[in-house]
Amino acid sequence: MYARSTTVQAHLDTIDAGVAHLRDEVMPELLTMPGCVGLSVLVDRGSGRCIATSSWESAEAMAASAERVRPIRDHAAEVMGGNRAQVDEWEIAVLHREHPAPDGACCRVTWTRFDQLERALDTYRLGLLPELSRLDGFCSASLMLDREGGIAVSSVTYASPETMAATRNRADALRSQAASEAGLEILEVAEFELALAHLRAPEMA
Repeated sequence: MYARSTTVQAHLDTIDAGVAHLRDEVMPELLTMPGCVGLSVLVDRGSGRCIATSSWESAEAMAASAERVRPIRDHAAEVMGGNRAQVDEWEIAVLHREHPAPDGACCRVTWTRFDQLERALDTYRLGLLPELSRLDGFCSASLMLDREGGIAVSSVTYASPETMAATRNRADALRSQAASEAGLEILEVAEFELALAHLRAPEMA
């Protein structure tokens, strides 16, 4: 499975209109494209940062959609009053769901740099993921990779802002331990509202 993420710095007063546009206009059109299986949207209402991620059955399907997606993406950025979209493409290496994400769910996203991919994957699958799944409010977790760039993105979904906040200290400790064991450089950690949860990629643990 593969994914394309689009990051836009939206105006704060256009976020709701942008999410509605992505849900009602963009997602139905994407789902008509061969190989597209879903869309999720993360929103930081404090900063205006919004990340829309589409999932694809293969790298070939994602690549074939590029020209058709470009004007859709540009128009969505305009609706959100944002700047030029940043586009990144990923391989979905791990996806584990304990529960469907309810309304009001939130995500903690961590960007890391890796040198030894297999070591990083083993640490995530065997060490970090089982511990994360025990945290109160845990719904799901995913790990996406840019193999050439040496970048990994982990996203952990919690049932509510309250449960996500309550896990912050434990998650910080687990992240630091995993980074040490896998030789990872932590680039950024950010928290978002899960405004649209229809990624629909299959379980990949």
